[in-house]
Formats: sequence, structure tokens, C-alpha cells
Amino acid sequence: MKSLPALQRAVLVIALLALSGFLAGCASTPKVDWTARMGEYTYDQAVTELGPPTKQTKLADGKTVAEWVTRSPASAGFGAGMGYGGSVGMGMGTSYGSYRESVLRLTFGTDGILENWYRN
Repeated sequence: MKSLPALQRAVLVIALLALSGFLAGCASTPKVDWTARMGEYTYDQAVTELGPPTKQTKLADGKTVAEWVTRSPASAGFGAGMGYGGSVGMGMGTSYGSYRESVLRLTFGTDGILENWYRN
């Protein structure tokens, strides 16, 4: 098997580094167990952790319903390849114009303690 010319090796190394950086950026954060937080998690803790809610309303019974809405691209991808003639190519793409919307709705009692939650 022939070794690759220096330029092709360099391009391949750059492609692999870009791919590893992309994959590291896609690492997910651990899921929060909202059910376990019910009865002890406060509205103030939510604002500290999640930032100000996107929407918030006070119900007639004094409860507070707050929503945090986040949007992310619907899809993204990265690819790299090498052809028989020694050609090397790489690319990255994201679909623009479409997004995934995630809603976290937390309901707090009159005492500011989490009573219920919903996530789509």
C-alpha cells in the first residue's frame, strides 16, 4: 500500500480534527429529572439555572406558569472522504429556515415551589 502524499495527509488530518471538534460540540447535556424536583425546586432556582422564562403568567389561583422555549436547527451534518485518485474532500451543512422548538413548561404553586412540569 502506498503512503499518501504530504498534502493529502495534511487535508486528511484537518478533516479528522474538524470532525472530532464537531462531534465534541454535539455532546448532549444530561437530562434533568423534573419529576424528582417537584415539591422542592423553586421558581428562583429555575430562573438562576435556565435564565428568565420566554413566557410567564399568573393564574387566578395564584400559581405561576412559566415556559422556556429553545430553538435549534432541524439538522446538521459533516462529511469527509477520499477518492481512488488521491482526491480528498470534506464538507459541513446545516439546514436553514427549519428548526426544532423545545418547550419546557413549569408550574409553581403560590409558595414558588414546582408542582408540575411539561416538555414536548
